[in-house]
Amino acid sequence: MKTVVIAGATGYLGGCLVARYLKEGWHVRALVRDRTRAERLELGAAELVEAQVTEPETLKGVFDDANLVVSSLGITRQRDGLTYQDVDFQGNANLLDAALAAGVPHFAYVHVIGAERMKGVALVDAKQAFVDRLQAAPIQSTIIAPCGFFSDMRDFLEMARGGRVWLIGDGSLKLNPIHGEDLAEAVHTAVEAKRPLIEVGGPDTFTHEELAELAFSVLGKPAKITHLPDILRRAAIKVLPWVTPANIHGPATFFLTAMGADMVGTQTGTHHLKSFFEEIA
Repeated sequence: MKTVVIAGATGYLGGCLVARYLKEGWHVRALVRDRTRAERLELGAAELVEAQVTEPETLKGVFDDANLVVSSLGITRQRDGLTYQDVDFQGNANLLDAALAAGVPHFAYVHVIGAERMKGVALVDAKQAFVDRLQAAPIQSTIIAPCGFFSDMRDFLEMARGGRVWLIGDGSLKLNPIHGEDLAEAVHTAVEAKRPLIEVGGPDTFTHEELAELAFSVLGKPAKITHLPDILRRAAIKVLPWVTPANIHGPATFFLTAMGADMVGTQTGTHHLKSFFEEIA
């Protein structure tokens, strides 16, 4: 039986990855920070291994006899005194070093789409620095760059629930968010094919305007959409780091930068955003 080590296993995507590899008959070694919390998440038949990726000594033995590492490790909000550099770069680098020492043949990493357009954003810079290191390492690598999760689209639904959706610009920029289960399938497929890089999204592509309209439609409300000039987005990106703490401006800067460009990956999957909205409405 082949063994995969999944880092970030207690996250939304990590849970989907665990389920997918268990379904494929792999022995899944789920790397977790807190075993007690992980046990509450019911990660099926996965072997739970408690370790701290920022403490390399805790990774000893984790990768023994492993055939694959899949990392969706990263932080969306800076907490516990940890930064994107600490986790998204150095934490993953520690995983890579341990995998190399154990002779693991393949390392897959979940990145973000459009990283080349988001230089200067701390979250993206840390992830890209790790990608550069991984691609230069003596190991088979697969980079999976999704354009955003269904869960990220909750903001549109919540604004619509409040009666008005605020959009930046004319609403014509596009994206095709993907469900976690579909992304886990895309990861598995890319790894099996030993593809070096894929940019992937869900089956449906929307403009921001269409996302807002979908949210109102699901809620059965008339669409009320206000467009704000893009200069406000650009100004916020510059000002937020000066007036808010890192746990606020870090994710906000990433979100505002991502919302200023098309984020469209190769269409894949069977889950549709309308159904997701209807489930949580």
